[in-house]
Amino acid sequence: MFERRALLRATVLACSALCLAGGWWTWSLWREVPDDAAISRFGDAAGSTIVFDAAGGTASTLSTQTRIDVPLDRVSSEFLRALIAIEDRRFYSHGAVDLRRVAAAAVTNLVRGRAAQGASTLTQQLARTSFLTPRKTVRRKLQEVILASRIERKYSKAKILELYVNRVYFGAGLWGVEAASLGYFGTHASGLTLADAALLAGVVRSPSSDAPTVDPDKAVRRRAMVLQAMLETGAIDRRTLDATRRAPIRLADALSRREPHGQYFFEEVRKSLVERYGSETVYTGGLRVYSTIDLRMQAAAEAAVASSLREIEQRRARGKAARRGTDPLQAALIAIDPQTGEVRALVGGRSFAASRFDRAMQAYRQPGSAFKPFVYAAALESGYTDSTMIEHLDEPLPVRDGAWLPEDEHVDATSLDLRDALRLSSNRAAVHVLGAIGIDRVMQYARAFGMDRLPAVPSLALGSGEVTLATLTAAYAAFANGGLVWKPTLIRHVDLANGERLMTVASSATRAITGTTAYLMSDMLADVIKSGTGAQVRSLGFTKPAAGKTGTTNGFNDAWFIGYTPNLVAGVWVGYDAPQTILPNGFAAEVAVPLWTAFMTAATRGDAPAWLTSPDGAPVAQEHRGFWSRLFSRRASSRQPLCTGTCDHPGGQDRTTSQPAAGSVATLP
Repeated sequence: MFERRALLRATVLACSALCLAGGWWTWSLWREVPDDAAISRFGDAAGSTIVFDAAGGTASTLSTQTRIDVPLDRVSSEFLRALIAIEDRRFYSHGAVDLRRVAAAAVTNLVRGRAAQGASTLTQQLARTSFLTPRKTVRRKLQEVILASRIERKYSKAKILELYVNRVYFGAGLWGVEAASLGYFGTHASGLTLADAALLAGVVRSPSSDAPTVDPDKAVRRRAMVLQAMLETGAIDRRTLDATRRAPIRLADALSRREPHGQYFFEEVRKSLVERYGSETVYTGGLRVYSTIDLRMQAAAEAAVASSLREIEQRRARGKAARRGTDPLQAALIAIDPQTGEVRALVGGRSFAASRFDRAMQAYRQPGSAFKPFVYAAALESGYTDSTMIEHLDEPLPVRDGAWLPEDEHVDATSLDLRDALRLSSNRAAVHVLGAIGIDRVMQYARAFGMDRLPAVPSLALGSGEVTLATLTAAYAAFANGGLVWKPTLIRHVDLANGERLMTVASSATRAITGTTAYLMSDMLADVIKSGTGAQVRSLGFTKPAAGKTGTTNGFNDAWFIGYTPNLVAGVWVGYDAPQTILPNGFAAEVAVPLWTAFMTAATRGDAPAWLTSPDGAPVAQEHRGFWSRLFSRRASSRQPLCTGTCDHPGGQDRTTSQPAAGSVATLP
């Protein structure tokens, strides 16, 4: 009797322990499964942020993984039928688990003595890829069933299928059918052929081994299995199967083909978005970013930069130019629509992979003579005309520490009018004008153009301040835009994945100079290209009406050219990150102008040869600009000498208030 009671007591205790252990195990299993709230949030599928170009085409994606979500009605019906045929034939008739398929798989695996056949439904696969680890354990399998049941209760079959096709992995870093279609075949998911659709459906089972980029022959064999499954389910007939089975694989990676172009541009877009919305929203929020880039111009910009750098380096090698340091020669280019400020192309260096530092947007360098137009613009605003004479150019200028006479490399005239002074890029004339109208006044106008890192010294006229290429190019755009300055913009607006507007870039222009002054400056800068320091533009074959200015700094360390047509302004810079001589006697006319010309020739191909209109709206032929510029000058006195000493013009002051910045005077045209 005693032994019987002891055995009963032990049995009860063992059963209780097992029940407690089973209860704890079940509770912990349920606790680790995401709740209904998490499943609801999972319905708002995260996706890549898509960046569109100025024409509305897909230009790039921003994501930790290459994934582009699309609604189910933008997925090929051929792909959906192929997927269901090979992965889950009874998808529309079973619940979270296909019990009939589980039983059949169990018998098959028992007969073969191994796990030869799976039985997971699409809903189970969706639960696993979205929430669980890929480890094959009983615990994980039970959690998968629980999650699949919750998903089936929460969503319709159509929504489950949409979530699945956007989340499944297809290999090669491609997530979702849209990214896979673009990455493998260069087409959207809506345009998949039966052959391509069957191949993609076959990849789902084992993307690491079945992807066409890994083993094309295996991918073809797997495609044949998918087609056979479609035949068995009635999705296709025998004739279609036979025809499709023979179709060759034609790969075309649309995603990779676009990505190399505009990487500096898209990096600026990425940084701006992350700063505003945070990394999680940018990389997983599925934003739709409508940018300003023109991919045709961008490709032309990158080709021009690469070609020009090769040519300059070949010249260095032929001339055995001295080489210090190990940094490579760099170049930058930015192209802007002067009427809107929208950036059409951006190159921040010779190689984004080697250096993400953006020399167009971030690098501050002395612009040299490329700054002179703003001195002359201030003079025109102060009442001078393009024919006002600048006298006594051979006389030293009084400065605080004595007399100063800047070098004039190739100009030996003792007097010039404003037009010829700008055309020939006379250093002495620019400094005389600065002294006449006053440093403070020139700095005031420079700030209105967007330049604020400038020294209050006479050498300011020669470009001894520091600017970025983007700022300087945007300032030149005002000459083509009636005196209005736009801040360069790369984004038009940003939408959420559902189409709701998240942000519109509210950009507005500010007036720097009058429309008359802007027109006169364009007229004078056109002479620079016609017969001045920028004449190489014409020698290299660019024939459309244009205006611009060169800039070369001391030691031939920096070469600039900023030029424009009525519809496009482009700025280029060439130099080293650690300043050193580019070429002996490497004036911008020989270093920067060819780069600008190569880009603008390609970028404006097909454009009509139009020029700016005069302030009253009458079109002006380029060969008659001189007459019209004088007609619209605000000061009628022709060839009036520029004042010396204290000027009586607005903002005039004694020109001896400051001295040159020692060791930093940029004196070359």
